[in-house]
Amino acid sequence: MMRLMRPAMTGGWMVAALAGCAGWGQCGLRECPADARITGEVRTLFAQSPALGPPNVITIQTVGGVVYLRGLVSTPYQIAEAGGLAGGAPGVTSVQNLLSIDNSR
Repeated sequence: MMRLMRPAMTGGWMVAALAGCAGWGQCGLRECPADARITGEVRTLFAQSPALGPPNVITIQTVGGVVYLRGLVSTPYQIAEAGGLAGGAPGVTSVQNLLSIDNSR
């Protein structure tokens, strides 16, 4: 299902895909508590890894136990490091590592 939302800050349109997890009916439009816990665990693991700190920009989203990593890092090592750390968090069923290298640095 696709929803169009108009962000108040940008004045433009953005498309947000609302992916359903196995318990979508139980979670509604808010994150499932388990997914929120997983996201928090991954953020904690990333905060403990100096290699993943600034200037890297990584967003973490969890849907149905699947962790989605998006953003920009400096090296291929950091892409692998982020994926490995995220996969080691309790409750993660898989990781979709969509990180890219920022060639402008």
